[in-house]
Amino acid sequence: MKKILAALLCSCSWCGFGFAQTAEELLNDGRNTENVTTFGMGYDLKMYSPLKEINKSNVRRLVPIWGFSLANDMGEHSQPTIYNGVMYVVNGNWTFAIDVATGRQIWRTPVQYERGALRVATSGALMRGPATIYQGKLFRQTVDAHVLALDMKTGKEIWKQKYADWKEGYKGVIAPIIANGVLVSGMAGGDSTTRGFVDAYDPDTGKQLWRRYTIPAPGEPGSETWPHQTKPDAWKYGGGATWQYASYDPQLDLLYIGTGNAEPYNPTFRDGADCLYTASTLALRPKTGEMVWYYQSVPNDSFDFDATAESLLAELRVDGQMRKVLINAHKNGFLYVLDRTNGKPIAANPYVKVNWA
Repeated sequence: MKKILAALLCSCSWCGFGFAQTAEELLNDGRNTENVTTFGMGYDLKMYSPLKEINKSNVRRLVPIWGFSLANDMGEHSQPTIYNGVMYVVNGNWTFAIDVATGRQIWRTPVQYERGALRVATSGALMRGPATIYQGKLFRQTVDAHVLALDMKTGKEIWKQKYADWKEGYKGVIAPIIANGVLVSGMAGGDSTTRGFVDAYDPDTGKQLWRRYTIPAPGEPGSETWPHQTKPDAWKYGGGATWQYASYDPQLDLLYIGTGNAEPYNPTFRDGADCLYTASTLALRPKTGEMVWYYQSVPNDSFDFDATAESLLAELRVDGQMRKVLINAHKNGFLYVLDRTNGKPIAANPYVKVNWA
């Protein structure tokens, strides 16, 4: 009888974990401080927690309660995701589910690479950003250019899609994002003369819904900013990787993602062209991939400035009126404030000494 009771208690403890989080919970991340369901505790990427229990007066009294090895010699670059008492952690080699209270491993799933993929991964098998969760599934990328879904309860693979060929320099390092029920996922490898893009998938089936290239093909809007006359194939390897996390405004239904530098680095090989849509912030419709607006902060980027720093969303008073703004602390030394409804610049001021502009 005691064994049966113990088994029932164990089963009930396991059932206490909830796995079917909703879109509403993702939208309200940061308000429910028991959970951390998005990167930075909110689609606006403010990286702010309202918790006050730990503060400057007591932080020195913190002591470890438990420790857990993540079995990864590449170091950790990703934020844990927490939902109903379970911590989900991704790195280049593993995906983990851990009991927050005890540090007990619930499950772990190894990342299966294609043979030889690590030879072209310039940063190794690392992962930036958290595990992405939605309706009982955990989504992540792998370094060999795959995106996949795992069952949050068991860690079993539900679906897996290869979105590019790692042998051509493409790789996966960043977490996807759920926006308006769509799984939107970027790519890395812009320094390997690839062509950048953003993909969208059905989170239930893994079916690709659309692809938005960041380098326009000949005849597409923006293609006139590439040296097609002298270098007709430049668009095929022009860079513009989307290797950092996106933000999302559910009221405007706009997803904001930055793009990387143009390729090759040396601008003389690009004839000094502006090279849209590299080093730009893009505003996309998550359902269709439509580009609503763009803002290129570094035309003809020749210093690897990119525009991939996360874009913080806020409401600020500008000239006496409240404005929906996007704020980006750019690697080029300028802090940009854009109207996020249309991409129009409001301000651009240096936050460090700048010697290039």
